[in-house]
Amino acid sequence: MKGDRVEIVVDAGDTTRTYEVVATRAGRRVETAVRRGVVEVSEVTRSGSVVRTARFMATRVLALVEQPVPRTDAETEGDTEAAA
Repeated sequence: MKGDRVEIVVDAGDTTRTYEVVATRAGRRVETAVRRGVVEVSEVTRSGSVVRTARFMATRVLALVEQPVPRTDAETEGDTEAAA
Protein backbone atom coordinates (compact mmCIF):
# COMPACT_ATOMS: atom_id res chain seq x y z
CA MET A 1 0.00 0.00 0.00
CA LYS A 2 1.33 3.46 -0.86
CA GLY A 3 3.19 4.92 2.10
CA ASP A 4 4.28 1.60 3.61
CA ARG A 5 7.91 1.83 4.58
CA VAL A 6 10.72 -0.13 6.14
CA GLU A 7 13.61 1.46 8.03
CA ILE A 8 16.89 -0.43 8.17
CA VAL A 9 19.55 0.49 10.75
CA VAL A 10 22.99 -0.79 9.76
CA ASP A 11 26.29 -0.93 11.66
CA ALA A 12 28.81 1.03 9.61
CA GLY A 13 31.91 0.50 11.75
CA ASP A 14 32.17 3.36 14.22
CA THR A 15 28.65 4.71 13.48
CA THR A 16 25.22 3.57 12.36
CA ARG A 17 23.36 4.43 9.18
CA THR A 18 19.63 4.43 8.59
CA TYR A 19 18.07 3.59 5.22
CA GLU A 20 14.41 3.70 4.18
CA VAL A 21 12.53 1.82 1.47
CA VAL A 22 9.10 3.37 0.79
CA ALA A 23 6.17 2.25 -1.39
CA THR A 24 6.03 5.37 -3.58
CA ARG A 25 2.90 4.77 -5.66
CA ALA A 26 -0.60 3.40 -5.17
CA GLY A 27 -0.75 -0.39 -5.32
CA ARG A 28 2.89 -0.92 -4.40
CA ARG A 29 4.06 -2.64 -1.26
CA VAL A 30 7.32 -3.27 0.56
CA GLU A 31 8.47 -6.85 1.13
CA THR A 32 11.25 -8.06 3.42
CA ALA A 33 13.20 -11.31 3.10
CA VAL A 34 16.24 -12.83 4.81
CA ARG A 35 18.11 -15.24 2.55
CA ARG A 36 21.55 -16.79 2.91
CA GLY A 37 22.86 -14.14 5.29
CA VAL A 38 21.44 -11.21 3.31
CA VAL A 39 18.52 -8.98 4.31
CA GLU A 40 16.62 -7.91 1.19
CA VAL A 41 13.97 -5.17 1.22
CA SER A 42 12.07 -4.66 -2.05
CA GLU A 43 9.38 -2.34 -3.39
CA VAL A 44 6.98 -4.51 -5.40
CA THR A 45 4.11 -3.68 -7.78
CA ARG A 46 0.67 -5.33 -7.74
CA SER A 47 1.77 -7.81 -10.39
CA GLY A 48 4.84 -8.82 -8.37
CA SER A 49 7.50 -6.98 -10.39
CA VAL A 50 10.34 -5.64 -8.26
CA VAL A 51 10.86 -1.89 -8.67
CA ARG A 52 13.86 -1.43 -6.38
CA THR A 53 15.78 -3.55 -3.91
CA ALA A 54 18.07 -2.78 -0.99
CA ARG A 55 20.41 -5.54 0.22
CA PHE A 56 22.39 -5.63 3.46
CA MET A 57 24.59 -8.23 5.17
CA ALA A 58 22.47 -9.75 7.95
CA THR A 59 25.38 -9.57 10.41
CA ARG A 60 25.47 -5.76 9.98
CA VAL A 61 21.73 -5.10 10.37
CA LEU A 62 20.94 -3.79 13.86
CA ALA A 63 17.21 -3.10 13.39
CA LEU A 64 14.54 -3.65 10.77
CA VAL A 65 11.41 -1.57 11.44
CA GLU A 66 8.30 -2.12 9.31
CA GLN A 67 5.89 0.84 9.40
CA PRO A 68 2.56 0.21 7.68
CA VAL A 69 0.35 3.14 6.74
CA PRO A 70 -2.30 3.73 9.39
CA ARG A 71 -5.80 3.09 8.01
CA THR A 72 -8.47 5.74 8.53
CA ASP A 73 -11.95 5.03 9.87
CA ALA A 74 -13.47 5.93 6.49
CA GLU A 75 -11.44 3.19 4.79
CA THR A 76 -12.46 0.54 7.32
CA GLU A 77 -16.14 1.58 7.16
CA GLY A 78 -16.04 1.27 3.37
CA ASP A 79 -14.64 -2.25 3.70
CA THR A 80 -17.46 -3.37 6.01
CA GLU A 81 -20.14 -1.87 3.78
CA ALA A 82 -18.74 -3.65 0.75
CA ALA A 83 -18.79 -6.96 2.63
CA ALA A 84 -22.44 -6.59 3.72
